[in-house]
Amino acid sequence: MIDKLKQHWVDYLMEAAGLAGFVIIASLVTTLLEHPDSPVHKALMDSPLLRRVPLGLVMGTYIALLVYSPIGKRSGAHINPAVTAAFFRLGEIKWWDAVFYILAQFAGAIAAAQLMKVVLGRFYAHPSIHYVTTIPKSGEHGSEIAFLAEFVISFILMIVVLITINSERLEKLAGLFTGLLIAVYLVVETPYSGMSLNPARSFGSALAGRHWMDLWIYFVSPVLAMLLAAEVFRWLKVGRSHKARRKESPLYPVEQPSG
Repeated sequence: MIDKLKQHWVDYLMEAAGLAGFVIIASLVTTLLEHPDSPVHKALMDSPLLRRVPLGLVMGTYIALLVYSPIGKRSGAHINPAVTAAFFRLGEIKWWDAVFYILAQFAGAIAAAQLMKVVLGRFYAHPSIHYVTTIPKSGEHGSEIAFLAEFVISFILMIVVLITINSERLEKLAGLFTGLLIAVYLVVETPYSGMSLNPARSFGSALAGRHWMDLWIYFVSPVLAMLLAAEVFRWLKVGRSHKARRKESPLYPVEQPSG
């Protein structure tokens, strides 16, 4: 285990940094758009949907750029324990590497949320921001709706990623498709579950806000959905062999962590 940490610590650090960047940018943009004292919020006060559009564009662009960046090419830009679990199920990442990836992802999300708690202070704590926690839609059956919504968006995201990175024609567009899906989800799906897809991202915000209610949804639903997507992909046998293509796609590390 120590040997793996010594060999691939840069990959793990990049995973932490990638998710930390996501949390930081999401926190800053959400505060700008949703805090009642923000001039942007005042200008768009009557249109929550319209306020989510710039958030989707910014975060979708971040994900796309991350995939094609040196970080993405080195670590694979999983930045999500559910994604790492799916790639582990497909045999694309070894056991200890998966463990360290997931630990790094949680560390990055926690550190970023705590940093934003200090930097943004009372703005971050305001009920309209509430540490950018992922919360189910209020009302009857809100938790059930959030679970289903997270499952659907997580499954679609993972199956699209797997299909694109294993297609000669589409593999170079994998980052674009991923970023586009994130953008659409943030605009359309956020009211139903808070649009998590990511257990580590949700945990970081929950820890900052000490908000544990319904956190289990964001641990269970995305992981189950992405593992199911991996199983469906294995069954469909889309494109060429994963192992034959793993270093040709920006979603796989250039230097794949190995056992």
